[in-house]
Amino acid sequence: MRVHLTALEAFKYGGLLLCGVAIFSAVLYFGFSDSIVSRLVARYTGHLDKTLRLLFREGSGKVIARWQAALFLAVIIVEFLVFDIPYWYAILAAIVVGPSVHLRRERSKRIAQLELQIDGFILALANSLKTVPSPAAALQAIMPILQNPTRQEIERVVAEMRVGNTLEQALVNMSARIGSKPMDSALSSVLVGLQVGGNLPAVLETTAATIREMNRLDGVVRTKTSEGRAQLWVLVVFPFAICAAFNWVTPGYFDILQKSFAGYMVITIAIVFWVASLVVAKKVLTVDI
Repeated sequence: MRVHLTALEAFKYGGLLLCGVAIFSAVLYFGFSDSIVSRLVARYTGHLDKTLRLLFREGSGKVIARWQAALFLAVIIVEFLVFDIPYWYAILAAIVVGPSVHLRRERSKRIAQLELQIDGFILALANSLKTVPSPAAALQAIMPILQNPTRQEIERVVAEMRVGNTLEQALVNMSARIGSKPMDSALSSVLVGLQVGGNLPAVLETTAATIREMNRLDGVVRTKTSEGRAQLWVLVVFPFAICAAFNWVTPGYFDILQKSFAGYMVITIAIVFWVASLVVAKKVLTVDI
């Protein structure tokens, strides 16, 4: 049976074939050669692997990058060779930045949970030191009563000590791994107490009380600034919502801004002022306790 193709269909499938050949060639070149792109990809996958390890999650940055590349290619092929996808460029942007943004949000949530558990961890360590004279043994004794993610971090500290690290170095590594100022302060009090001696349980109890009070003040500040944060989100969304509403009521209402130099200048100035207002509002709402 003979297949008859029109000229448009021939160009379409020929373009698809050329895209496949180009992508295959690019994969061979960038995947098996020391190029700038290959180094950037290796750096990106390394960043994903590091973030996954900090989150104590299984997975591979290379697998995530491959899925991103496959989805990116699939959207382009469907858009240009099959049918139009609404807001395809937004989908491509989401594919590119989605994994990094998601992992960053998960990392922020984990750090927030750790900061809420600091006072309980320090107080438990102080009580354990009253019955167990060795700080390392006291740290191991409180592991069963700790909650995740603090328990996971302490388990890693204990694992580092088992392979030869000192308690001080393991705690320093924990502080660098978490990257939280409250956690740095709490672990600094432990390290100072270990170095200078003295009544370490009493020092840790005072530290726990101080951290608890700081958390209370932080909650008060968040409550007082909650209305301002809600207004900031309105400021972020409102321009897009009002433009979409006008364009829905009167299709083509903003077309004049996209067909002249003056229109582009108006759009540019509006975007600059909008971004500036967001930056100023963010600075106003940032309260350092």
